Amino acid sequence: MSPADKISSALHVLTLTPFFPSYQNEVNGCFIAEPIEELKQLGVDSSVIAVSPIYHPKKQPSRSALAEWVRYPRIPGNLGLSSAGNLLYARLLGRIRKMHDEKPIDVIHAHAALPCGHAAALVSRRLKIPFVVTIHGLDVFNTCFVDGIPAAWRRKVSEDVYRAAQTAICISGKVQEILKTGTPYETRSMIVYNGVNPRLFSPNPAAVAPADPEILVVGNLLPSKGQELVLRAVGNRSPSFPQLRCRIIGEGPDRARLEALVRELGIGRQVEFVGRQSRSEVAEAMRSCSVFVLPSRNEGLGCVYLEAMSCAKPVIACRGQGIDELIEHGKNGWLIPVDGLEPLVQGLSALLGSPEMRAQVGTAARQTILDKLTLSHQAQHLATIYRQASQRSGVQQSPEFS
Repeated sequence: MSPADKISSALHVLTLTPFFPSYQNEVNGCFIAEPIEELKQLGVDSSVIAVSPIYHPKKQPSRSALAEWVRYPRIPGNLGLSSAGNLLYARLLGRIRKMHDEKPIDVIHAHAALPCGHAAALVSRRLKIPFVVTIHGLDVFNTCFVDGIPAAWRRKVSEDVYRAAQTAICISGKVQEILKTGTPYETRSMIVYNGVNPRLFSPNPAAVAPADPEILVVGNLLPSKGQELVLRAVGNRSPSFPQLRCRIIGEGPDRARLEALVRELGIGRQVEFVGRQSRSEVAEAMRSCSVFVLPSRNEGLGCVYLEAMSCAKPVIACRGQGIDELIEHGKNGWLIPVDGLEPLVQGLSALLGSPEMRAQVGTAARQTILDKLTLSHQAQHLATIYRQASQRSGVQQSPEFS
């Protein structure tokens, strides 16, 4: 596409999201900010409104990922999710109307059905702007994996959002399967995998392999992420790999419990909790580790897997998650059952015991990223979806939004 074509066909997309880098946290929502930068090369101009409940501390924009941060009223906790979209819509309508008058918005891209997708559906009805919505996890219908009336309310609103959207963008086939089998309505959906910056997340051929083997874990410290399983595997492998180290990047409510487990297992000298790190620090940690491990039990896809693969590192992940669509066991990564301690131990033994296998699997992993999972690939898919949405006549409506 020539520069003239880009200008003449430029789209204005409003991104509405609860996840985005801020001055307080430069990492949160980077998986949304980074494709936006890539989309500029494809003639897509983006405006970003990032939102947070009024009871959360006020956030300031990041210098590297500009957005307007807006706080909105909401009942705290999951109980307030079903009504949050209405409150967010009331908070944003005037602001979006003014933006639309100054520079017409072609498409609204909402991230997550609640609250942003719900608010986008209401704005779409009012201002006749088509919208798309991305589903970022396996809790497609926002039930929080529980039953009860509040969960049923959240599910109903989520279904209506997907029905009204021009396209429901699924980050994996697993997410799309849950969407298609779980909604009684016909929905238009497409799979768009998250992409990686292969220049930032790149191998370092000149680097000298660390003297001690190192396992790297990156993720919020939550029970669902499976860090406990990694610690137990480290304890199991200590006699065979006495110099083994494990570095854990991330923060979260499970840190105290995990630190207690480290003490219980007697592996304090081998495990290091380093807290939250910058993107460049995470990339450097991935380049220098021996194996990347995250046995998550509930992962729609998992950007950290792709980033480690892009650094040419063997990745160990769980079957039944979105990532198992991209990893071929033993070739470009390693797959274990959820909560499979013994398979994890076996996988670590195989990979840590063979530098040749690590190099072979890591090289194949890097090639998988370059072939189809870069930010450029993701941006191209999104640009196509935006143009198709903007060209369709009319705005899809569900009865609840009409």
